[in-house]
Amino acid sequence: MTGSIFASFALLQAPTGSAVPQMIFMYGAIFAIFYFVLIRPQQKQRKNHEERVKTLKKGDEIVTAGGIVGEVVHIATTGNDGVAKLNDRITIKSGESKLIVERGRIAAVGGSAPAA
Repeated sequence: MTGSIFASFALLQAPTGSAVPQMIFMYGAIFAIFYFVLIRPQQKQRKNHEERVKTLKKGDEIVTAGGIVGEVVHIATTGNDGVAKLNDRITIKSGESKLIVERGRIAAVGGSAPAA
């Protein structure tokens, strides 16, 4: 009885071929899991955020990277030569203050700000 148990363990541990295809499959599976769990959702979220920042309009409520919450008052999208600037300037109103913020520093975009 014990002889057959040891023989079955020996058969389980015996090399059946190259381990390279198994390793490639394992690494591919791990990469696929990381892609679908981490990378792809993050790319979708980033694209959604970029689209919302591009389509800002007056009256939208935003939160800057520094934590300032304000309402969009003015959007400057072109430079002196008529070419779109890389860092557009957004003028926001927060309380009684007006601030100029670069479009790239907007962390979150809400809906239209409630009328005060």
